[in-house]
Amino acid sequence: MADRRGRFNRRRIALILILVVDVAYIAWGAMAAASPDHLLKGPGGKPILPAAYEGYSGGTWSQLVGASPAAAGYMLVLYRMYGIYCAVFGLMATAIAVTSFRRGEVWAWWTLFVGNTIALVAAMRMDWIVKAIGPFELTEYLGLAFVLGAFAVTAPFLAAERRGRAMS
Repeated sequence: MADRRGRFNRRRIALILILVVDVAYIAWGAMAAASPDHLLKGPGGKPILPAAYEGYSGGTWSQLVGASPAAAGYMLVLYRMYGIYCAVFGLMATAIAVTSFRRGEVWAWWTLFVGNTIALVAAMRMDWIVKAIGPFELTEYLGLAFVLGAFAVTAPFLAAERRGRAMS
């Protein structure tokens, strides 16, 4: 029973860590979809969309808006769509976490492991490419540490190994 309780406690802690990250994805994605030009995240507290454009292009956001308002508007639409995708990812990951992952289903572990890892590393890579790394980006690293830690303590192949040793 103690081993079962230990697995339960590890899974419960892992679930909380995963939910913190994935609910944050929902919140950030919803904010990015609603108002990407005001979403504070970039270096120096600058809104992320202008910070990303300026870091990538070397020009200023206001210059782009003045010279090509349609291009700036298109970037705004793209960023809103990115926000929607982030919110949907967070919603789907949360749904999997509170149902199948909580029950210990192996497919859910792999789905959340691969999905969260790719989503967080892709977001971090985008920040590097556009040179828009501010204090808020540390949350991506913290989120990756949370989910990797959660997956490390609930790995299904390690649980099978522990069961095998317990039966010996």
